[in-house]
Amino acid sequence: MKKALFIGGSGTISAAVVRRLVEEMDWEVWLLNRGNRPLEPSDRLHQITADINDEADVLKKIEGLSFDAVCEFIGFRTEQVERDYRLFKGRTRQYIYTSSASAYHKPSADHLITEGTALANPYWQYSRDKIACEEFLMRKYREEGFPVTIVRPSHTYDERRIPLGVHGKKGSWQVVRRMMEGKPVIIQGDGTSLWTLTFNRDFAIGYTGLMANRHAIGEAFHITGDETLSWNQIYATIADALGVTLHPYYVSSDFLAAAGDKYGYDFTGSLTGDKSVSVVFDNSKIKRLAPDMGTHVPFHRGVMIALDYILSHPEECQEEDPEFDAWCDKVIETLEKAKKEI
Repeated sequence: MKKALFIGGSGTISAAVVRRLVEEMDWEVWLLNRGNRPLEPSDRLHQITADINDEADVLKKIEGLSFDAVCEFIGFRTEQVERDYRLFKGRTRQYIYTSSASAYHKPSADHLITEGTALANPYWQYSRDKIACEEFLMRKYREEGFPVTIVRPSHTYDERRIPLGVHGKKGSWQVVRRMMEGKPVIIQGDGTSLWTLTFNRDFAIGYTGLMANRHAIGEAFHITGDETLSWNQIYATIADALGVTLHPYYVSSDFLAAAGDKYGYDFTGSLTGDKSVSVVFDNSKIKRLAPDMGTHVPFHRGVMIALDYILSHPEECQEEDPEFDAWCDKVIETLEKAKKEI
């Protein structure tokens, strides 16, 4: 039986991968995290309770263990992947680093993104940090043979959240509530830019296809669905699932970035550096190693799964965000006033 160690393992994308390995595939899985989310009992799922930043403690707890794959989902800065390199060099046959498709050049020379598209994002520090992590790991692969695989997810969601372009610090619920109340919702630009959404169960198919796969070593793969939608289609699909009429209010990304800055909304990064740009992914590379990868949960189904869960779990998923709600009203009021005064 193959063995995998997950650094993290309870997030949107990692939890789906863990479930697939344990329930559908012949893997034994260890989760290395602080143990804040209890595990479901399983003879193939094990907990290592530790702070990954405490190297000495982690070394003690993984003593005598070796893995077919170490899967990093919470590495955001170079010092974190440098730590992983020290911990797992010689202890794993493969180290899979989760980067981000937002690392691809913004704006790209071509809307069709391949793994060969240049990495550069002057708008978002998060993306630049991911690029730096990739560069460190690939250098270790080239110079020392460290068995790295790079994974670049795009916008992946699960049953606990609705994917949106513009939302506040507390997630998507306040926008869903605005829709249900018949209030206008802000959409960046004119809503016609193209975007790709991936349900986490679909992502897991691609990811597990790379695990213990010799052809994945030293390579980078984006893992996304095949369904491409405009933001107008995304918001309209959400409204249809709610059974309400969508009232879109279009605002330029530049205006949103300026208007959100003093409130701590980083729309420069998340919009100008990511969601405002049309992207369509060429998924042929991942499909060569994971032929079953594709959109098995299209968005019209995925959003129903998410809404069923969110509406039935109010304490977990319906966190009010009055500050963002008031900010949306203020942006709309200000722009409407400006229209009248011109």
